[in-house]
Amino acid sequence: MNLPVEVPGLDTIVPQIDGSRIVVVESGADSAKSFFVRRLALTAHRLGWPVTFVISRDQQELRAQLGTEGGEGVPADGWLQVHERDAVQELQEYGEMGGLLAIDSFSFLTLNLPGSELALMLRDLRRAARSRGTVVLLATDRGMFGSQGEAVVNHLADGLIQFHAREAAEGISRFLRIPKWTDGKFVDRNIYYEFDGRRLAIDLRSRVL
Repeated sequence: MNLPVEVPGLDTIVPQIDGSRIVVVESGADSAKSFFVRRLALTAHRLGWPVTFVISRDQQELRAQLGTEGGEGVPADGWLQVHERDAVQELQEYGEMGGLLAIDSFSFLTLNLPGSELALMLRDLRRAARSRGTVVLLATDRGMFGSQGEAVVNHLADGLIQFHAREAAEGISRFLRIPKWTDGKFVDRNIYYEFDGRRLAIDLRSRVL
């Protein structure tokens, strides 16, 4: 099954994530990346999918955020598995769970892995995702990977969405880019957005940065 991207405006460009695919969601300090991953997790829950998170931070914070953002229709427990880890060496077992698998922050959890081991891990994860139809989201922090690790991850992923935030004359300018997507296309322009911590709003007007 495919996972709808339920972000108005963005859904006209990338309407869904194809089943059995791995997508990298990258950003710097802007928390819009994690909000976007949680938004996809809530969509998966609404569709009745199992949802699994592998995280490097406190799971109670994650559960509270999902509860707040999901509203009254999201139960506190029973629909979500969360695994707290300081590092990971293999992910195949999580990919075999089906549904949605989100790993945040993937770049931190694999910080000490050489490129060859990182590639092996991702190939095993791809096979597991293909066998169970799992949609995999790898949330990464810009600049944390070395150049080799970044090249490995971006090459083996099926899709890549990058959130950017820069200082501009009028304040913070936020835009995202999609260098590759699960259906084989890419978007060769900046897609501007606003984020206030509670809502991700896409601005499709043409502008020059």
